Parts: sequence; C-alpha cells; structure tokens
Amino acid sequence: MFERRSLRWPITLGVVMFVVLTALLVGWVLLTVPNILNGSGLYVALLSIGAALLTLAIVGTALYLTLTIKAINLSRRQSNFIDSVTHELKSPIASLKLYLQTLNRRHLSPAEQEVFFKDMLEDVERLDQLINHLLDAARLERDRPSPPPEDLRLDDLLRRCAAEVCLRQQQPVEIVQFDLAPVIVRAARVDLELVFRNLIDNAVKYAADAEPRVEIGLRMSGENRIVATVSDNGSGIPHWLRHRLFGRFVRLGLELERNKPGTGLGLYIVRTLVGRLGGKIRIRDHGPGATFEVELPGRSAASLEISQDQLATA
Repeated sequence: MFERRSLRWPITLGVVMFVVLTALLVGWVLLTVPNILNGSGLYVALLSIGAALLTLAIVGTALYLTLTIKAINLSRRQSNFIDSVTHELKSPIASLKLYLQTLNRRHLSPAEQEVFFKDMLEDVERLDQLINHLLDAARLERDRPSPPPEDLRLDDLLRRCAAEVCLRQQQPVEIVQFDLAPVIVRAARVDLELVFRNLIDNAVKYAADAEPRVEIGLRMSGENRIVATVSDNGSGIPHWLRHRLFGRFVRLGLELERNKPGTGLGLYIVRTLVGRLGGKIRIRDHGPGATFEVELPGRSAASLEISQDQLATA
C-alpha cells in the first residue's frame, strides 16, 4: 500500500497544480481581454508578464512531477535491489554455515559427506554468480573498455552457454532445443557470453516447472545482420511491463515473495552490451512464454567457408 501511495500522491498533487495554474492563466486572459480591446497598454503588459510567469510555473510543475516520480522509482528499485542482494547473500551463507556445523559436530558417512560437499559447492557457485553480476554492472557503469573484439562463431557460443546454464541450474540440456544457422559475430567473447548466458539463464529459470522447454534460434536477417532468439514456455511477460525490465534493479513483483534467485541486473547488463555492440533487443510473445530477440551485426559463416574453399582451389 505504501508503494502505491508513494506514486499516487505526487501524481495527484501534480495534476491539481496543473489544473489550478491553467485556471489562473485562463482567468487572467479573460479578465484582461476587455481592457486589451479598449487599447490599454498597461493591461497588455500585465497580461504578457502574467502569462509568461504562469507558463514558467506550469513548466516547473511538470519538471518537478517528472523528477519526483523518477526519484521515487529509483528509490523503490534500490530498495528492491537491497532486498534481493540481502536474500541472495543470506540464503547460501546460512546454508553453508549449517553444513559446516554439521560436518564439525557429527560423524558422517562418505556418501553423506559427498552430498554435503555437492550442496556447499552449489551455494558457493550461487554467491560467485551474484558477485559476478555486481562486478559486471559496475564495469558497465564505469564505462571500462571491453577486451579487443574477435570473429566468433555465435552458434557454437550459444551451445556452450546453454550447456553451462543447464549444469548450473541442474537441468538436463535436453530441455533446450536449437535451430542455429552458422553465423559469425565480431565482438569481445566476454560480452557475447554475458549477453546470452543471462538470457538463457532467465529462460531456463522461468520456464514451466512441469515440463520446462527452452528454444534458441539463430538466423541471418539481411546481408550483414543476424537475429538470435531465446524463448521459454513460462508464464510470459505482460506488455505493459516489458519496457521496465531492462532497467537497473528491476524485478517484477515483491522481492521477498519470490522463489527465483536474481538481482534485477541481468537484463540491464544485456541491454547495455547489446547497444554497445550496435544491436537491438526486443521482447516478443511466444505461446505461453516470452521470446527475447537480439539483433546484431554479423555475417554467415557458411558463405565465408565457401569463399575460402574457392580461394583454396583457385
């Protein structure tokens, strides 16, 4: 309720101020028109000054309202981010503490120790992923230069990213279906891996719980553009919320009511890197789920291989 009021009252106040200022402006004009018609220079001057001041007041009110709403939204996102990071840190640390206390106080069989070590490693991986997200976001904010670009087979990179994500999410790689054309993208490997690892991670994470399915596609779009798609069969994303997802610290819903880990930085990192690579990212409907579509500069690897073969035989 507090979050709704925090936006409702500034908007209401801004609308009321707009109405009052507009009424004052109209009233001022109506009162001075008869004197203007009578040729009074004083009233013409007063009308001009009053209209200018009221116009400035209206513009200032609009600016105040815009900045207030932005500040409230930023404060809400930062609070959401703090809740998310706190939860992401506390859960694995508490789990690690419990495992270590159990190992220290009890004598466990080798099989039980193996299970404990496996779970502890997963908690460490979760912490490592969280820290990497924070470091990646900080690197983007400071606008540090990326490693030098290189020609990369994007279809091979997508398969590797999908395998790594499925391993981390404890899902069989068979839930991912591929339809990949051989294409080459010139970019820093770390940037491409960040983009598609985040997208595939979200797709696997938010796919249907009963029968999760993720589809990854890759095709040419024109002579020097490629389109990569990552789709899931989850609950989808409402149209009116899609523009918000790429902001910093943004996650839909209340942070403390979620059962999926995350920081709200993944899609912000994706959008920033795709823009730096000269590409675009869009969200499209996909049956029960959603599709993230990434368009990047690139070329067909098949045509390049054919041209190289022709040069070799010439």
